[in-house]
Amino acid sequence: MRMTSGPSESDDEIQRLLAQAAKFRAEAAALEAARLKDMALAAERAFNSFDTNQDGQVSLQELKNGLEKMWETELSESRAKELMEAFDASGDGSLRLEEFVTVDKFRNKLDLLVREETLAAKVAKKNADEEAVAAKFEQAKLEFLNDRPPTNVDKLVSVLPYLFPLMDGLQYGRFFLGNQDGSNPFILAVALLYTFYRSIPFSGFVAFFALNILSGNPKINRLVRFNMQQAIFVDFALFFPGILLGASQMLPKITGASIAPSVVETAYDLVFFSMLGVFAYVTISSLLGITPDKLPIISKAVNDRMPSIDMFDEDGTFSSKRDDKDETK
Repeated sequence: MRMTSGPSESDDEIQRLLAQAAKFRAEAAALEAARLKDMALAAERAFNSFDTNQDGQVSLQELKNGLEKMWETELSESRAKELMEAFDASGDGSLRLEEFVTVDKFRNKLDLLVREETLAAKVAKKNADEEAVAAKFEQAKLEFLNDRPPTNVDKLVSVLPYLFPLMDGLQYGRFFLGNQDGSNPFILAVALLYTFYRSIPFSGFVAFFALNILSGNPKINRLVRFNMQQAIFVDFALFFPGILLGASQMLPKITGASIAPSVVETAYDLVFFSMLGVFAYVTISSLLGITPDKLPIISKAVNDRMPSIDMFDEDGTFSSKRDDKDETK
């Protein structure tokens, strides 16, 4: 009857495999030790060749000179400084033997720095190109809206729309102008202008629609368009004193109470001089190239109606209406 080998043969096989594995590990460790020793020797040789003054450390200039000699190419000082900072563990500005590496590691680090810098340069160029495109887009918006500084001609033209409310407001100067000497050249000029204005059929409606249509043309300079809109609003504002003064003249007929003529005259003069003050303000500001946007209530209403950059969508399409979210701000 034949005997089986039993567990002992399996145990022997395991031991043999373990011994073989241990042998392989020892050989690998020996190879790694030999490799590290070779690297250390190579680093030491490179260190000794770089340390030209034999002071036990490699300065930035010695590192630069040594690498240029090894690679047979010129190395910028900034590159040499980057390599020094990468391996200078102590941070003293020089490399000691324990910090020194092989020339190949210097090369690998330099290649990595070059790749990182190249990538950063590409990203920077891409960002710069995108910003340039965005800047051109914004400039195109400004060109479309003509938000450039007004020219001297624009400044002069921007004053003309205010002749519309000035002509309509001359009615409030009936008492003041009626008491003036007819030889006053300013009074004569205003009278001639007013006569010409009234000689045009429906002059008020013509002026209103002309200003309203032209103020919506974005090719006209913003100062001119702003003044066109504001002139319309100022003319509207002159309508309300007329209602109140007209009602005051009707009051005696209704109630029997009388209003002193001096009170009515003062009220007319007050409106007239207020209008002249507004005209002087908008004229001086416009001729200086400054938008006259300090009139209470009126200027804010005009600014809200003026086309602006936020009326362009992301695709660059212009809409004359602001988004609802902007209107609620």
